[in-house]
Amino acid sequence: MSLSEIQARIHKAEEAAGRPIGSTQLIAVSKVQPDERVEAVLNEGHALFGENKVQEAAGKWPGFKDRFEGVSVHLLGPLQTNKVRQAMELFDAIHSLDRPKLATTVARIAGELGHCPELFIQVNTGEEDQKSGVLPADADQFIADCKELGLPIIGLMCIPPAEEEASLHFALLKKIAVRNGLEGLSMGMSGDFEKAVAFGATHVRVGSAIFGARDYG
Repeated sequence: MSLSEIQARIHKAEEAAGRPIGSTQLIAVSKVQPDERVEAVLNEGHALFGENKVQEAAGKWPGFKDRFEGVSVHLLGPLQTNKVRQAMELFDAIHSLDRPKLATTVARIAGELGHCPELFIQVNTGEEDQKSGVLPADADQFIADCKELGLPIIGLMCIPPAEEEASLHFALLKKIAVRNGLEGLSMGMSGDFEKAVAFGATHVRVGSAIFGARDYG
C-alpha cells in the first residue's frame, strides 16, 4: 500500500469521526527497514518516522537528517536507563516512558542537556506481563509524578493485545488522557489505525503497510 493511500484512509477516518483533516500525524515505522526503503519514503516528502531501538536509529538517522530537512524521529520501543542520554540527543519524542526510575533519569539528564524530547507515557492497557507500560490503575499517579518532575508529558501511548478488540483499549487510553488533561494519543498500527483515529488518535504508527514486510533475517 502506498504512503498516499494510507494518508487518504486516515483523512477519510478523520472525516467520518468529525475531526479536522490533518489532525492525526502518521508515524512511518522504519524499524528493521533497509535504507533504500526509508529513503524512498523520505523522497515522497514524508518527514515523521518511528524507531524501536536507540542503536539502530543512531546508525540510520543522523545521515538522513543531514540530507533531508524537517525530519522528526520518535522512539517507540522500550528505553533502557543507560541509553537515555543518547535517546534524548537523537529523538524528537519518546513514546515509551513507563516507570519511575526512567522518569527520574530523563528529568536529570534533561536538566544537564537543557532540553527534553516530547514525552508520551506508555500504558499497558491489556495488563500483559510481557509488555512494558504503566498499569491503568497506576496511570494517574504516574502522570502526576512525571509532571511534578517538570517533564514535558504531551500524551499517552498503548499497544493493545493482539487477540482483543483494539477499540476497547483506545477508549480506555483516551479516558485516562482526558481526565489528566493530556491531548496526545499515540495509538493505532497498520491493522487498526482507522479505529484509533475514530477514538481521537493524534499519532498512528504504521510500518509494514508503508514499507512492506520486514526482514528480520
